[in-house]
Amino acid sequence: MNTLVVRPTRVRTAGVRQQILLTAQQRLMILMLLFAAAFLLVSMRLVYFVLFDTSAGQRSAGAFIPARADIVDRNGVPLARTIDGYSIRVVPSKLLNDRNYLAGELHRIFPDMSRADLLAKLTGPRPTYIRRRALPDQVAAVNAIGDVGFDFPREKERLYPQLTLAAHVLGFTNAEGHGVTGVEGAFDQRLIDKATRGEPLALSIDARVQGVLESELGAAVANLEAIGGAGVILDVHTGEVAAMTSLPTFNPNKLTGSDPTTRRNAVTYNLYELGSTFKPLSIGAAIDNGTVTNMARRYDASAPLPIAGFRIRDSHPGRWYNVPETLIESSNIATARIADDMGREPLEKLFRALHFDQRPDIELKERAFPLWPKHWGRVTTMTTSYGHGIAVTPLHLASAYAALVNGGIYRPATLLKLGDRAPPQGRRVFKAATSARMRQLLRLIVSDGTGKQADAPGFRVGGKTGSAEKPGAGGYRRHSLVSTFAAAFPMDNPRYVVIVMIDEPKGNAYSSGQRTAGWTAAPVVRKVVTRAGPMLGVFPDQSRDVDVSELTPLLRRNEEAP
Repeated sequence: MNTLVVRPTRVRTAGVRQQILLTAQQRLMILMLLFAAAFLLVSMRLVYFVLFDTSAGQRSAGAFIPARADIVDRNGVPLARTIDGYSIRVVPSKLLNDRNYLAGELHRIFPDMSRADLLAKLTGPRPTYIRRRALPDQVAAVNAIGDVGFDFPREKERLYPQLTLAAHVLGFTNAEGHGVTGVEGAFDQRLIDKATRGEPLALSIDARVQGVLESELGAAVANLEAIGGAGVILDVHTGEVAAMTSLPTFNPNKLTGSDPTTRRNAVTYNLYELGSTFKPLSIGAAIDNGTVTNMARRYDASAPLPIAGFRIRDSHPGRWYNVPETLIESSNIATARIADDMGREPLEKLFRALHFDQRPDIELKERAFPLWPKHWGRVTTMTTSYGHGIAVTPLHLASAYAALVNGGIYRPATLLKLGDRAPPQGRRVFKAATSARMRQLLRLIVSDGTGKQADAPGFRVGGKTGSAEKPGAGGYRRHSLVSTFAAAFPMDNPRYVVIVMIDEPKGNAYSSGQRTAGWTAAPVVRKVVTRAGPMLGVFPDQSRDVDVSELTPLLRRNEEAP
């Protein structure tokens, strides 16, 4: 029996394996080369974008430019900005639920809207807005109703994060996003222009000082049961407005349903006869003109002054007053006699130089034209010297007092932060020596006269009271006063003017039964200066004051005239 042995064929696996590894290595190299080429191409492209292509950067930067520029205070605190907000809109043709049911649900979410108004929107022929500026919880509540007829478009919304703070300065925008009043209206083009809207608009307002002025004036208006008030703080050397407020105020975030009369800026748009606050201006004109050359000269104020069938009176029994006493005792009679000696031309020239015959100098559109005397005769010269027969805005008075104490230079007020820019050159309206003398006299009024309650220890406040009866049908209303205090500080080197005006204060326990400015407006100035002074870089210093040593011997208390 034969046995067949078969030997299997040898497989050359080593060569095949080597060939496979070689092929894999070749493919890997090709992939690496492709990856390196792609990486190089991307890198070159990126380098090109960085070095040569500016359009991408412009597109990227443009994505962050707001639809309307922010408004900030002088320290960068946001006062107005544009955000993407929700609106609530109804499309009546798409509503699925009963309209009366939906009106009830919406009234529960928006109690400030009547059911009837809501039902009218739900049954109208066209899509309409339920709320253009809706809060997130309101959007969620309407969405929870579950009707497809409601939609919630995102729209550009102007937000005022400080609520009522500086509302009259800022103003507001309309539904189309354009400014209507205030800074929003005055600088509308600047705020929407593509070339400038990327940069915030910096105002001269200091939000901290604004808050102080609003809180102190607001408390006084409430405690005195007044119908309103106005206040402004002005840099005497640059014209920058550090604070401006008008009461009553409003919230620009919630215009719907608010009283339109509260949106009127009393500082720039309301006219008042500001009474005795004009006396220092008139005395300054008389000194400038050479009518008053001796502070010791006396004027007869012992009896009412008859003129053209009228009698000029003081609010208290008088006597013979020299110039410092005329201001300290706030004598209408003595001031009128000084103005009469001076004559019409110098006083009228001064008032025109202070722009009392023009709208106030500031960027806002809301600026009133003063009530200027139609016929300027002898009586007009005498009465306007103590603030009767001429009506201006509180801002007119602030700019005038700045010129009175800063060395005699009138500059327009501004709401823009000047920063490193030089202030306007201005115009001389008082001699420097006259300004120095008036600083002494204004300080005396606070230290020894009707303005004692404005004296803030260490701040060397100077100023003048003004309590003027408001005109009405048939003459002046004796029981309706505009009480004003015009002040500056520190009087040895004035930095700021402060004007506080209270409209029709009541004489109550808060003011010891008094309605005049010395009891109503002057204390507000003291509180504002004490709180805001350090914020403005003015700190109390009890060791300094205005040198009034040559004037104090002229003050004669309760002494009879010879």
